[in-house]
Amino acid sequence: MSVATLTAEFKVLLAMLRGQPNAGSHAERLEAFYAPQAGRYDAFRERLLHGRGELIADLIAAQAIPPGGHLVELGAGTGRNLLFFGDRLATLARVDAVDLCPALISEARRRTETMAPVRVHEADACRWQPEAPVDTVYLAYALTMIPDWEAAIDNAIAMLKPGGHLGVVDFYVSAPEPAPGLVRHSALARTFWPRWFRHDGVHLDARRLAYLRHALPDHRLVEAMAPVPYLPGLRVPYYRLIARKGS
Repeated sequence: MSVATLTAEFKVLLAMLRGQPNAGSHAERLEAFYAPQAGRYDAFRERLLHGRGELIADLIAAQAIPPGGHLVELGAGTGRNLLFFGDRLATLARVDAVDLCPALISEARRRTETMAPVRVHEADACRWQPEAPVDTVYLAYALTMIPDWEAAIDNAIAMLKPGGHLGVVDFYVSAPEPAPGLVRHSALARTFWPRWFRHDGVHLDARRLAYLRHALPDHRLVEAMAPVPYLPGLRVPYYRLIARKGS
C-alpha cells in the first residue's frame, strides 16, 4: 500500500476503534461515526463486506429485477452497491437509494449523478415509502445497524408488489440451537463477534434472520464465513437471503 492509502486506512481504523457515540439520535450517531471516514469508506469495506455482488447476481438470476422495473436499496450508504448491477442498472425505470447518514448520502449523490434512473433520498429506512409498489428491495449490511430492524423489514415488505423480491446480505450469529438445516456457530463465535461489532453500532444476533425467514417463508438462504481485515485467521459469519412476497 502507498503512504496515502495507509494513512486513509489508519483514519478508518481510528474511527472504528473510537466507535459509534452513544449520545444523540440514530442519524446523529451515524454522522459522527461515518463523516471522518466517508472518503475511504468503500475501499476499506471492500475487504470486509462480502457477498454483496453475489446477492445482486442472485437477484438477477432469479429474474427479480425485470427491465423497466423499480428497485429500492435501503441503507444504501455511498451507493457503491449499485455498481454491482453494471449495465443492467440503465435498463431499470427507477432506482431509489435510501440512507439516513448525510456524509454517506453526499458520497452517493456524487457517485450516481450521471446514473439517470437513480434517485438518492436522505430518509429513514423504517419509514420511507415509494409512491407505488416496487419490484425489488434489498439491504446490504444495513439491518444490523438499524435499531428498529423489525420496522425496517416490515417497511421493505410493505413496499413490494405481490410477487416482488427482498434481498438481504448481512453479518449474524446463529442461535444456540438453530432451526433444522441451519448452521450452528460455536459459543465463542456467538460471544466474540457481537461484542466486537457492537462498539461500532453493528448488532449481530440470530433474530433478524429468524424474523426474515418467518415473514417470507418462500426464500433461499446461503450461510457463509468471511475474512476480516487486520484479524488474520478469523472469519465472521454472514448470510445471503432472497425471498419472494406472496401474491
